[in-house]
Amino acid sequence: MTIEIDTGSGFCFGVTRAIGKAEEELQQGRPLYCLGDIVHNGREVERLRQLGLVTIDHDQFARLRDANVLLRAHGEPPSTYRQAARNRINLIDATCPVVLHLQERIRREYESDPARRRQIVIFGKPGHAEVLGLVGQTGGTAIVIEGLEDAARLDFQRDICLYSQTTKPLDTFRSIVDFIQQHIAPTATFTYADTICRQVANRMPHIREFAARHDVVLFVCGHKSSNGRVLFAECRRANPRSYMIDSPAEIQQAFFAGFDKGALSVGICGATSTPKWLMEQCRDFILNNTFA
Repeated sequence: MTIEIDTGSGFCFGVTRAIGKAEEELQQGRPLYCLGDIVHNGREVERLRQLGLVTIDHDQFARLRDANVLLRAHGEPPSTYRQAARNRINLIDATCPVVLHLQERIRREYESDPARRRQIVIFGKPGHAEVLGLVGQTGGTAIVIEGLEDAARLDFQRDICLYSQTTKPLDTFRSIVDFIQQHIAPTATFTYADTICRQVANRMPHIREFAARHDVVLFVCGHKSSNGRVLFAECRRANPRSYMIDSPAEIQQAFFAGFDKGALSVGICGATSTPKWLMEQCRDFILNNTFA
């Protein structure tokens, strides 16, 4: 059996930066809170909890006073910053620079022409932390769509300005652009900004190639990760013998059934929220058990 860990998988820049900021602050020995899970991976959240990071929700955040709070890579709406100022909270802002730039673009668009505001549309997952931060730049007025079915309900008689959550699939975004261009009224304008992070988007063709060259693929990913579900779907399209797991404990003997173990090739990959150390644990678990 040969086992390859995908060198293109693992934390993206934004997540690496946020975790680095958390570790740096924790080394100071001061209490540190994080508003929401720092990354959509329960194993990494637990590792940082053991170092002293306390995860809180927005209700708990509103009750804090004179505390240090880390904002994760997903970003936050303006209301979070106002709450922090009122409660004398010191924010360690780890918002991903790509997300921060997108927030600024949407805010400028929203404030550019109050008398004739266009429909600001965001291709993203409703309720996702990043999307909540983006919608917050528009005073809650932005329209969130998940696909063509939602796009069909837009008002095509009015101007439309389209953006995307940074981790959404590029192909779907392009199909939404095409659909709106086909349906927008001649008297209305349509503009769009491709705001998908290329560090994430470029993983799609890579992970398809990686999955296709192995007999079995283990995709290591937290169950909360939207990016993980998208990338795993690409794995499955390239290789039906792909399995999503969030820890070594979920590895099953049945994953490897039907192959000559002496020639079996196993690929281990993951999402932008998957730590390399967790993929290595999965490799070691296979090698140390009867799977190998």
